[in-house]
Amino acid sequence: MAVSGGWRALACGGVAWHPAAADERRNGVIWPVLILHAGATFCMTGLIWFVQVVHYPLMAAVGPEGWRGYHAAHTSRTTLVVAPLMLIEAITALGAACLVSVPALAWLRTPTLIGLVLLAVVWGWTFLWMVPLHARLGEAQGRVRELARSNWVRTAAWSLRSAVAAWMIARATG
Repeated sequence: MAVSGGWRALACGGVAWHPAAADERRNGVIWPVLILHAGATFCMTGLIWFVQVVHYPLMAAVGPEGWRGYHAAHTSRTTLVVAPLMLIEAITALGAACLVSVPALAWLRTPTLIGLVLLAVVWGWTFLWMVPLHARLGEAQGRVRELARSNWVRTAAWSLRSAVAAWMIARATG
Protein backbone atom coordinates (compact mmCIF):
# COMPACT_ATOMS: atom_id res chain seq x y z
CA MET A 1 0.00 0.00 0.00
CA ALA A 2 1.41 3.34 -0.97
CA VAL A 3 1.58 6.01 1.69
CA SER A 4 -0.37 9.05 0.59
CA GLY A 5 -1.76 12.14 2.20
CA GLY A 6 1.56 13.93 2.65
CA TRP A 7 1.94 15.48 6.09
CA ARG A 8 -1.20 13.75 7.35
CA ALA A 9 0.29 10.28 6.74
CA LEU A 10 3.52 11.33 8.44
CA ALA A 11 1.74 12.92 11.41
CA CYS A 12 -0.37 9.78 11.82
CA GLY A 13 2.63 7.52 12.23
CA GLY A 14 3.20 7.01 8.51
CA VAL A 15 0.00 4.95 8.27
CA ALA A 16 -2.20 5.60 5.27
CA TRP A 17 -5.37 3.54 4.98
CA HIS A 18 -7.41 3.11 1.86
CA PRO A 19 -10.36 5.49 2.42
CA ALA A 20 -13.06 3.02 1.37
CA ALA A 21 -11.82 0.33 3.76
CA ALA A 22 -11.22 2.77 6.58
CA ASP A 23 -14.46 4.78 6.59
CA GLU A 24 -16.28 2.49 9.02
CA ARG A 25 -13.28 2.05 11.33
CA ARG A 26 -12.56 5.78 11.49
CA ASN A 27 -16.20 6.74 11.94
CA GLY A 28 -16.24 4.45 14.98
CA VAL A 29 -13.07 6.06 16.34
CA ILE A 30 -13.98 9.69 15.73
CA TRP A 31 -16.72 9.88 18.37
CA PRO A 32 -14.50 9.09 21.41
CA VAL A 33 -11.79 11.38 19.99
CA LEU A 34 -14.29 14.24 19.65
CA ILE A 35 -15.71 13.66 23.14
CA LEU A 36 -12.27 13.56 24.81
CA HIS A 37 -11.18 16.56 22.79
CA ALA A 38 -14.28 18.62 23.60
CA GLY A 39 -14.08 17.64 27.28
CA ALA A 40 -10.46 18.75 27.59
CA THR A 41 -11.13 21.93 25.61
CA PHE A 42 -14.20 22.83 27.69
CA CYS A 43 -12.26 22.20 30.93
CA MET A 44 -9.38 24.40 29.76
CA THR A 45 -11.79 27.13 28.67
CA GLY A 46 -13.50 27.14 32.06
CA LEU A 47 -10.15 27.10 33.81
CA ILE A 48 -8.70 29.95 31.74
CA TRP A 49 -11.77 32.11 32.40
CA PHE A 50 -11.42 31.41 36.15
CA VAL A 51 -7.74 32.35 35.98
CA GLN A 52 -8.52 35.48 33.94
CA VAL A 53 -11.39 36.80 36.05
CA VAL A 54 -10.56 35.53 39.55
CA HIS A 55 -7.07 34.14 39.99
CA TYR A 56 -4.82 36.65 38.23
CA PRO A 57 -6.62 39.70 39.67
CA LEU A 58 -6.29 38.24 43.19
CA MET A 59 -2.53 37.83 42.72
CA ALA A 60 -2.23 41.58 43.18
CA ALA A 61 -3.54 41.18 46.75
CA VAL A 62 -0.66 38.94 47.85
CA GLY A 63 1.76 40.91 49.99
CA PRO A 64 5.40 41.32 48.97
CA GLU A 65 6.58 39.25 51.96
CA GLY A 66 4.67 36.17 50.83
CA TRP A 67 4.95 36.64 47.08
CA ARG A 68 7.79 34.23 46.23
CA GLY A 69 6.27 31.32 48.14
CA TYR A 70 2.81 32.04 46.77
CA HIS A 71 4.01 32.25 43.18
CA ALA A 72 6.07 29.05 43.46
CA ALA A 73 3.08 27.15 44.87
CA HIS A 74 0.77 28.66 42.25
CA THR A 75 3.06 27.57 39.42
CA SER A 76 3.56 23.97 40.58
CA ARG A 77 -0.09 23.38 41.50
CA THR A 78 -1.42 24.95 38.32
CA THR A 79 0.87 22.74 36.24
CA LEU A 80 -0.59 19.64 37.92
CA VAL A 81 -4.07 20.61 36.74
CA VAL A 82 -3.28 22.19 33.37
CA ALA A 83 -0.61 19.89 31.91
CA PRO A 84 -2.74 16.71 31.62
CA LEU A 85 -5.66 18.65 30.12
CA MET A 86 -3.46 20.43 27.60
CA LEU A 87 -1.84 17.14 26.59
CA ILE A 88 -5.20 15.39 26.14
CA GLU A 89 -6.44 18.35 24.13
CA ALA A 90 -3.36 18.34 21.87
CA ILE A 91 -3.29 14.57 21.36
CA THR A 92 -6.98 14.41 20.49
CA ALA A 93 -6.68 17.44 18.18
CA LEU A 94 -3.89 15.66 16.31
CA GLY A 95 -5.93 12.45 16.35
CA ALA A 96 -8.87 14.25 14.75
CA ALA A 97 -6.51 15.70 12.15
CA CYS A 98 -5.40 12.17 11.29
CA LEU A 99 -8.97 10.94 10.94
CA VAL A 100 -10.37 13.69 8.70
CA SER A 101 -8.75 12.34 5.55
CA VAL A 102 -11.65 9.90 5.21
CA PRO A 103 -14.27 11.23 2.76
CA ALA A 104 -17.09 10.50 5.22
CA LEU A 105 -15.41 12.85 7.70
CA ALA A 106 -14.68 15.66 5.23
CA TRP A 107 -17.05 17.93 7.18
CA LEU A 108 -14.48 17.85 10.01
CA ARG A 109 -11.56 19.18 7.96
CA THR A 110 -12.21 22.91 8.29
CA PRO A 111 -13.13 22.95 12.00
CA THR A 112 -10.19 20.66 12.75
CA LEU A 113 -7.81 23.00 10.94
CA ILE A 114 -9.29 26.04 12.71
CA GLY A 115 -8.94 24.20 16.04
CA LEU A 116 -5.32 23.31 15.31
CA VAL A 117 -4.47 26.91 14.44
CA LEU A 118 -6.09 28.10 17.68
CA LEU A 119 -4.26 25.37 19.60
CA ALA A 120 -0.97 26.57 18.09
CA VAL A 121 -1.85 30.10 19.27
CA VAL A 122 -2.56 28.80 22.79
CA TRP A 123 0.61 26.70 23.02
CA GLY A 124 2.79 29.32 21.34
CA TRP A 125 1.49 32.15 23.52
CA THR A 126 1.77 29.98 26.64
CA PHE A 127 5.35 28.85 26.13
CA LEU A 128 6.81 31.83 24.29
CA TRP A 129 5.14 34.61 26.29
CA MET A 130 3.30 33.52 29.45
CA VAL A 131 5.88 31.09 30.86
CA PRO A 132 8.74 33.64 30.58
CA LEU A 133 6.46 36.30 32.06
CA HIS A 134 5.65 33.98 34.98
CA ALA A 135 9.38 33.39 35.44
CA ARG A 136 9.93 37.14 35.76
CA LEU A 137 6.99 37.31 38.19
CA GLY A 138 8.69 34.82 40.49
CA GLU A 139 11.08 37.53 41.57
CA ALA A 140 8.71 40.48 41.81
CA GLN A 141 4.99 40.99 41.78
CA GLY A 142 5.01 44.14 39.64
CA ARG A 143 3.97 42.47 36.39
CA VAL A 144 0.66 40.96 37.55
CA ARG A 145 -1.38 43.44 35.49
CA GLU A 146 0.70 42.60 32.42
CA LEU A 147 0.08 38.92 33.11
CA ALA A 148 -3.69 39.45 33.25
CA ARG A 149 -3.69 41.59 30.08
CA SER A 150 -1.52 39.11 28.20
CA ASN A 151 -3.71 36.19 29.21
CA TRP A 152 -6.63 37.54 27.14
CA VAL A 153 -4.97 35.99 24.06
CA ARG A 154 -5.30 32.51 25.56
CA THR A 155 -8.75 33.24 26.98
CA ALA A 156 -10.02 34.26 23.54
CA ALA A 157 -8.31 31.36 21.74
CA TRP A 158 -9.66 28.76 24.17
CA SER A 159 -13.13 30.30 24.01
CA LEU A 160 -13.07 30.03 20.22
CA ARG A 161 -11.75 26.46 20.49
CA SER A 162 -14.73 25.60 22.71
CA ALA A 163 -17.11 27.02 20.12
CA VAL A 164 -15.44 24.93 17.41
CA ALA A 165 -15.49 21.79 19.59
CA ALA A 166 -19.16 22.33 20.44
CA TRP A 167 -19.98 22.74 16.75
CA MET A 168 -18.12 19.50 15.95
CA ILE A 169 -20.04 17.56 18.61
CA ALA A 170 -23.36 19.06 17.49
CA ARG A 171 -22.60 18.22 13.87
CA ALA A 172 -21.50 14.67 14.75
CA THR A 173 -24.73 14.02 16.63
CA GLY A 174 -27.09 15.68 14.20
